[in-house]
Amino acid sequence: MQLAGRVRPALGLLLTAVLALAPGGEPTPPPEPPPEGLEQVLGELLPAQPVAPGVTHREFTTTDAAGQVMGDVVEVALDDPAVRTDLVTAGAVAARASVAAMANTAGAVAAINGDFFDIGSTSAPAGPAVQSTRPLKAAVPQGRRGAPAVPGAEMDYVFTVGVDRVARVDRLRLDARVDSPHGTLPVVGLNQHAVPVGGIGIFTRDWGEADRGQTLCGSDSDRNAPCAPDRVEVLVRDRVVAAVGAPGAGRLPPNEIALLGREQGAAALRALQVGDPVQVSYALVPESGVTPQFAVGGSPILRDGRPTERLDDRERAPRSAAAHSPDGTRLYLVTVDGRQDDSVGTTLSELSALLAQLGAVDGMNLDGGGSSTLVFRAPGAGEVTIVNDPSDSSARLVPNGIGVFTG
Repeated sequence: MQLAGRVRPALGLLLTAVLALAPGGEPTPPPEPPPEGLEQVLGELLPAQPVAPGVTHREFTTTDAAGQVMGDVVEVALDDPAVRTDLVTAGAVAARASVAAMANTAGAVAAINGDFFDIGSTSAPAGPAVQSTRPLKAAVPQGRRGAPAVPGAEMDYVFTVGVDRVARVDRLRLDARVDSPHGTLPVVGLNQHAVPVGGIGIFTRDWGEADRGQTLCGSDSDRNAPCAPDRVEVLVRDRVVAAVGAPGAGRLPPNEIALLGREQGAAALRALQVGDPVQVSYALVPESGVTPQFAVGGSPILRDGRPTERLDDRERAPRSAAAHSPDGTRLYLVTVDGRQDDSVGTTLSELSALLAQLGAVDGMNLDGGGSSTLVFRAPGAGEVTIVNDPSDSSARLVPNGIGVFTG
């Protein structure tokens, strides 16, 4: 459901006076005033309401002079043993569902939308994705970003909670190869909607039903460029080449992997012959050295408590973000309403400052606009409810999100 035209309580507690309950139940003071030179953005922060053990929800407003801005934050205590987090999906990389449907299917008590995606085509997200420690996909080329680039934000950046139960902004590099009787072939793609020009991509059952041939169209800088004239797909079944031919579609069986190549990558794959034994290996290597429990792509906008450089300070829009406390044990899932009569949205610069004033030290901008959706399941309820005010007339279908689980 959508809560259109939501009205906030008329008597909020001023930020300078509120004493909110942290997820652990202990009273904590409001966030410190912003560091010198950082604009004050957070206006009112309403009391925390319990969602589940270790999970609370608050509403807030900002001080923006351009108009009223409303938002929501779900705070998660990652050091609570009853709490866990993971990626929620529509069942495949190249598939979409509403955040509420993904949360209900997975049994999450709260969830927020995730990465920008290949809207209007494969629906696959742009950045890396990890679910339950398992790598689902790698990052597309920088020029195939599904939204305007944030300065300094390379495509392999992710927001993640590691197996150490600590949240962080990290980078995930693809390390993949194909070993065959004809030598070792480098691989530059894993279940991604754009295989780099001249490269080879791996596709597994996780990709889903979407036409794999579409991933060999466009260029590294222009998604509308023609499809590569030289394209090939090699099907590997039980570690043996089963077919060499045109790219296909449909979900792959569990024992099959598809290798897709374009230009030089296609030429290299054509050296493989039916019956050749091959070994396909891939991993997403974290820059931090900590294995992600989950990871979702996005653009860093807050690092070490300060906004990243040259953030946009003009365009207002609905926003979604994920951020964490200095020790990484508090996760903040934040939406800001926009394009509404009662909420004008924020710029990226304001969103970064807002995250810092909520207590975060590092934060990631997620897909915004009509994709911005925050849900949680109220105590005793059977399903989650949308708690922000999405700007579209109905909940947008998206490929993934961050889910919070308890019990």
